[in-house]
Amino acid sequence: MLTEAPRRRDDSEEANLAARAAWLYFSGGMTQGKIAKRLGIPNIKAHRLIARASRDGLIRIFVDAEIAECLELEDVISQAFGLDFCHVAPDLEEEADLPLKALGIAGATFLKNEIERGEHALIGIGHGRTLAAAVNAMPTVAAGGTRFVSVLGGFTRRFAANPYDVIHRLAERSGAEAFQIPLPTFANTVEDKVVLLSQPGVGEVFDLACSAPLVFAGIGDVSDEAFLVANKMVGVDEMEQLRAAGAVGELLGHYFDENGKVTAEDFSARALSPDLDHLRASTVVALAGGAEKVRPILALLRSGVLDGLVLDELTARAIVEANAKT
Repeated sequence: MLTEAPRRRDDSEEANLAARAAWLYFSGGMTQGKIAKRLGIPNIKAHRLIARASRDGLIRIFVDAEIAECLELEDVISQAFGLDFCHVAPDLEEEADLPLKALGIAGATFLKNEIERGEHALIGIGHGRTLAAAVNAMPTVAAGGTRFVSVLGGFTRRFAANPYDVIHRLAERSGAEAFQIPLPTFANTVEDKVVLLSQPGVGEVFDLACSAPLVFAGIGDVSDEAFLVANKMVGVDEMEQLRAAGAVGELLGHYFDENGKVTAEDFSARALSPDLDHLRASTVVALAGGAEKVRPILALLRSGVLDGLVLDELTARAIVEANAKT
């Protein structure tokens, strides 16, 4: 029975994509080419999904219900913040504050589609609970020529391994070549950062991370329970200083205030991650959700750094409502 689970999960993902493709085709009036671009899949797969939706009755069962509502949220968020891509996962009525199951499935679908498309030979990957859930939910898929590189140092200041490091798990699931920045998330000083990057082999991996044309990462908050604090990558006193500087949200060690403006730049200068100029030159897609992430996500959406966003339905509704009030 254990060998059947990955296939059923894969079928569920395909059924979800088929429902989305059907809604966009029959209700949204999109061409198959536009549908392929919207869903991040090859044109031939868009045609196959629409055919499957018709064959399996998905149009009648799903298109006018939750899928349609999620697609409408995607359009509202994309238009409000100028995104090229937005995917809203249907609410699975999870009891936890962090909807890891919904986010994991949605994130896995995004990664799987990107690997199958093969448009990006190199994909930069962050770390954290949501990305770990996405990799855990992703079925085995051949990477082809796609390679992966971590875009943020993954060790704590005690040099313990990050428990939510995803780069190795992703390599196992896809058979891809993967590279990890063998450094802490933040250096103690900018001078220390220069020394660390000068070590043999380290600079080459860091340069590779800075060159990734597609970056898939999580969004952090600035509470004392934040992921970076819990994993001892940032101290409680440092987080207090970040809040005092107006920081609300974090992306790969870079902090932003309520209006999306960069803040605490001296702190971010110590991050072992691509700088904002490199990120703005890449396609950056974030995976995030949960009540605690509404303000951080809004901050990043207003920053203009994000090109795409994958989130759950409840968080999407909260973001639309919060943005309408400002």
